[in-house]
Amino acid sequence: MSTTLPSSSLAPRATPTHARVRSVSALRSEWTKIRTVRSTTWTLVALTVIILGVAAIAGSAVSHSWRTMTTMEHLSFDPTQLSLRGMLFGQLVIGVLGVLVMSAEYSTGSIRSTLMAVPTRTKVLLTKAAVMAALGLVVSEVLSFGAFFLGQALLVSPAPHATLSQPGVLRAVVGGGLVLSVLGLLALGLASIIRHSAGAITTYVGVLLVLPIVVQALPSSISQPVLKYLPFHISDTMTSVTHALGSGPSFSPWVGFAILCGYAALALAVGGWLLVRRDA
Repeated sequence: MSTTLPSSSLAPRATPTHARVRSVSALRSEWTKIRTVRSTTWTLVALTVIILGVAAIAGSAVSHSWRTMTTMEHLSFDPTQLSLRGMLFGQLVIGVLGVLVMSAEYSTGSIRSTLMAVPTRTKVLLTKAAVMAALGLVVSEVLSFGAFFLGQALLVSPAPHATLSQPGVLRAVVGGGLVLSVLGLLALGLASIIRHSAGAITTYVGVLLVLPIVVQALPSSISQPVLKYLPFHISDTMTSVTHALGSGPSFSPWVGFAILCGYAALALAVGGWLLVRRDA
């Protein structure tokens, strides 16, 4: 007499080892995607040129104009922030890269193949975020330190320069890279919500640049308490050693950075929730 076993007993069961293998394969796949598309190369080239170029221009310009600057400008001068000024422009570029990591697959339709290969949709988003975070952190920190050393090298006497051993300087340089990488994740989260490159980039630029302008147009009783929560203001505080006069109240650098991480986590969480519930 033969016994028919239930089909479920014959099906291979997922083991922790298999899950780890699938996770590693998903990470390798996402890394292959991000490093082989031309948009990644061009955005990283643009990021490098902007951050280092602004550092070089700013350092040279201040060195030549130091003697003609006012006493107030001398007292409020922050050589570290001067060298990292290009990081503010780099935020736009890293945002474009973060958006394209997700939205490019929707524009080409390859997201369907990705979801077939990795049926767990939250894992798709998490692997994209992990690869984006790793790439963004390494590139951003290298460029942040590079901009700092380049800018300080071009600051000649009598203009003061900064060293990493001075209070707050190392925090500002490291913080510049951290902020840039987290903003890339914020852009990735927005792209997972909007799923359209132009729309996600427009929203990212609006949050980063347009929203501060709108808030500043409001009465100071409203704008001052709100500005310290905005990503642009948090980034400015994180890359500064001295608090600029007239800049209004600010969170401490690490508190502001924690808030920025919260924004990125919220965008990714909402994007993951929508990714599970919407068709590809």
